[in-house]
Amino acid sequence: MSSLHKSKSGQHLAALTTLLIALCAAATAQQAHIKLDPAKTRIEWTLGDVLHTVEGTFQLKSGTISFDPRTGEASGQIVVDPTSGNSGNGMRDSKMKKDVLESSRYPEIVFYPKHVSGYVAGQESSTVQVAGNFTIHGGTHEITLTMPISVKNTGVEAHTKFVVPYEEWGMKNPSTLFLKVEKTVQISISTVGDLQTSAAAHASN
Repeated sequence: MSSLHKSKSGQHLAALTTLLIALCAAATAQQAHIKLDPAKTRIEWTLGDVLHTVEGTFQLKSGTISFDPRTGEASGQIVVDPTSGNSGNGMRDSKMKKDVLESSRYPEIVFYPKHVSGYVAGQESSTVQVAGNFTIHGGTHEITLTMPISVKNTGVEAHTKFVVPYEEWGMKNPSTLFLKVEKTVQISISTVGDLQTSAAAHASN
């Protein structure tokens, strides 16, 4: 066999090997799906003023994230009920829902995940970055959440903190003549969910 023929055979073999590897990778690729448990999710908010700090909570309505661990491409939505805002003061909470969040007009606060990075399948703990669109009070804003997560079997726990510059985003500042509050709200979220891959999801059907 001539050296030229051997060279071409080697090129064909290399091309075939590359194709087989690509096909195997595609066949074993699994979509990851996370469904959050509203009963095990705590959403806390903190707003400072000149006298003291006001703290409260919101309730999660639903939460799902689907993503491709290879590309990071993500979809889904995490929905919060703005009418559930509770700081322990009925008058203050009513003002927040009516004048600041305008919850009757904008009944949902939603985060739409678009990209997940830092996730490693089979790793029990890691810190991931989740980029997406945050919709509140009729406006949509791009944010990236940093989330330390821990995974055990199909259970996942995640935590994140971020800041909402509510006044900058078009919401009314609830300050009065005698009470001045900060122009940003600190948000802290702790949640628990169920993690499945596409293969596991099909097997359970």
